[in-house]
Amino acid sequence: MADEIEDRLAEIKRSFSRIAVVTGFAEFWSGVFPAARVVADEPELDLLPGAYDLVIHAMALHWAEDPVGQIAQCSRALQPDGLFIAACPGGRTLNELRDALTRAEAEVTGGLSPRVLPMGEIRDLGALMGRAGLALPVADQIAQNVSYRSLFHLAQDLRGMGEGNALNGRLRHPTRRKVLMRAAQIYAESHPDPADPDRVRATFELVFLTGWSPDASQQKPLRPGSAKMPLAEALRNMRKPQE
Repeated sequence: MADEIEDRLAEIKRSFSRIAVVTGFAEFWSGVFPAARVVADEPELDLLPGAYDLVIHAMALHWAEDPVGQIAQCSRALQPDGLFIAACPGGRTLNELRDALTRAEAEVTGGLSPRVLPMGEIRDLGALMGRAGLALPVADQIAQNVSYRSLFHLAQDLRGMGEGNALNGRLRHPTRRKVLMRAAQIYAESHPDPADPDRVRATFELVFLTGWSPDASQQKPLRPGSAKMPLAEALRNMRKPQE
């Protein structure tokens, strides 16, 4: 995610000198942006109003109880024409793990419990920026496929990422060993790594949101009905061979 954010910033013909990063991984992001002010992803963000030309919300929006409120707070912290970037997991993240656990638990116990946090879809996440008052919103995504030796090695990695199951409706007692063993078997059978069938594949869908604090200098969409050429004619002109 850090590489992707840096790539996006490199495409913008502007330098940023007053940067804030909202994250639960302060040490890592301080290394990526040494000059940035790093603040914790609390419900009330410790951001100064109108103080920054770039605010990055890094790997925390999916845990927010009020994601619109988080983005709105970031928007208020921006100077006019300041840039907001958020990066978070998207809807298809860990779909293989969700499938294996769901099938195993239903088969062994006859019931289901919440195990994988629901992630936002890109269309819904993109709409949050407009609701938070940001202009020129853009949402895009990439899929990162990762290979693990087994479901258990994936689970160990997730704990290290601070992405364990914290859902309110989760089981309050240890999962039965039989469920976990069956889930690992289903995972290995249904989602092998194409490059190495002895390993399993995990998908992390990464969603990136970009928006700007409103400013009079920004481009504005034309008023509906103000076009001077019908769309069909414009398309015909585009198809004409060059003389």
